[in-house]
Amino acid sequence: MLGRIFSFLGSIHEKFNHLFEKLRARYVNGLRWSLEHRGVVFAGMGALLLVSFSLVPFLGRDFFPAVDAGQFRLHVRAPAGTRLESTQERFFQVGHAIRDVIPPNEIQNVLDNIGLPTSGINLAFGDSSTISSADGEILVALNPKHKPTAQYVRILREKLHHDFPDMEFFFSAPDIVSQILNFGIPAPIDIQITGRDPKGYDIANQIKTRVAQIPGAVDVHVHQLVHGPDLRVNVDRTKAEQIGLTQSNVAQTMLISLSSSGQTAPNYWLNFQNGVNYQVAVQTPQYKMDTLQDLQNTPVVAANLPRPELLGNLATIERRESPVIVNHYNVQPVFDVLANVQARDLGGVADEVNKVVDSFKSKLPRGTFTSIRGQVQSMNSSFAGLGGGLIFAIVLVYFLMVVNFQSWTDPFIIIMALPGALCGIIWMLFLSGTTLNVPSLMGAIMAIGVATANSILVVTFANDERCAHENKNAFDAALAAGYTRLRPVMMTALAMIIGMLPMALGLGEGGEQNAPLGRAVIGGLLVATITTLFFVPVVYSLLRKKEFTCDEDEQFARQEHGDAAEGGAQ
Repeated sequence: MLGRIFSFLGSIHEKFNHLFEKLRARYVNGLRWSLEHRGVVFAGMGALLLVSFSLVPFLGRDFFPAVDAGQFRLHVRAPAGTRLESTQERFFQVGHAIRDVIPPNEIQNVLDNIGLPTSGINLAFGDSSTISSADGEILVALNPKHKPTAQYVRILREKLHHDFPDMEFFFSAPDIVSQILNFGIPAPIDIQITGRDPKGYDIANQIKTRVAQIPGAVDVHVHQLVHGPDLRVNVDRTKAEQIGLTQSNVAQTMLISLSSSGQTAPNYWLNFQNGVNYQVAVQTPQYKMDTLQDLQNTPVVAANLPRPELLGNLATIERRESPVIVNHYNVQPVFDVLANVQARDLGGVADEVNKVVDSFKSKLPRGTFTSIRGQVQSMNSSFAGLGGGLIFAIVLVYFLMVVNFQSWTDPFIIIMALPGALCGIIWMLFLSGTTLNVPSLMGAIMAIGVATANSILVVTFANDERCAHENKNAFDAALAAGYTRLRPVMMTALAMIIGMLPMALGLGEGGEQNAPLGRAVIGGLLVATITTLFFVPVVYSLLRKKEFTCDEDEQFARQEHGDAAEGGAQ
């Protein structure tokens, strides 16, 4: 049985070697033609570089690739001043609209979070996008087997804006990775208008209108609301002083009646059975405070007042508007225009947003400034660092090889494989519809490392051939190097390509995150291998025309190797 297995494996090995030898013979013929027509090879390489780098603007830029987390986070904002009960009813209607779009068998859980928390501690750790009782969030978690989440989000954007025109909707980052990349901002693009000029809000709305017209920009809105309805209670101090009251007494009475005594005048009841203090809050029931007359009938009390006095006898009430939320950045008040991205790369939308913001700089009042924050800012700084690191890696590898080879020419020949690697990366990203992002740039660095190692194999063998045979010229040495190093170069490249194939396909949960890395490595090695086997020998034959001299150490090592081989033969 074992004999048959070994015989079968031996036949496969022989067939593989036969096919490989035929491939090697064709490669040698192609390499000989390339060495004899160096001008054509250089022209073809130049054309490849020109066409490849012209595709870079069409790749697009993202910080990290989008991942289907199986959930989405919808922020719903009713008209300013909507009471919590009415907001809850509107959320109920929005929930029905969501279930009309998503099949019931794909919904795992729907969680509504309406209004602001009563505790200041919970508010400090909550999301800054929920600013009043008129808005809240709906978090929808989908079952493992579901259609693409981005498809549902796109449909809901159109449906909700059509069905509820008086409400505002925008989608926030649902997964922890996107939330961290946004640094707590509800959207990846945040245009800040900083300054104390009252025209800042009008400028923010003008920028919002312009940004909303950019293709790919969605959920564009101004974070701050400045027209929230409120009631102003104007106390007549003269009347209040006549009966022994101050404005502080009136304000404290209203605060306890409307917001409870939990913070202004805390009361505690001690349970003697368990020894625990319980806070007792006093407040007028909200259902009894539904008209202005009820508010005016609020009794105002004080320690030195013999009997309560009605609020309506001491103050007048008027309807006005005031900001629902006020934000500051570095002490200065700001207005934030937030924007999300759909069906387009983040970098492309950000470039057009920059143009819109630049067009407003000449119109800003004195002391007012604009800036763009959020994920875009982090993306640009990270790309600058990775791009600098990529260039630094190439330069460092070059100087390291200069020290190793004791030559400026050989390292230059070796790095001639790198332009091919960059071309392969660009073409693979373009054909697969992958943007330039952090994983793809990391894959580019990996591909450059493997391409350099393969190129070293070819150049060092060509030098060894010229050292071993003093009469061999650069043409024959390059041809011999390609013939001998074809197998190890292909084995190294194929092993890396096959290993990266599952990652490039994005298999498994969250595979979209690492797919650009695998695609960049595969594309870079596919073209870099061809460049190493054809273009590098051509460059070697051109730059190594002069007589080649070996170092003394190399000559001594080769002499010892030759003597040992001769002794073994005897």
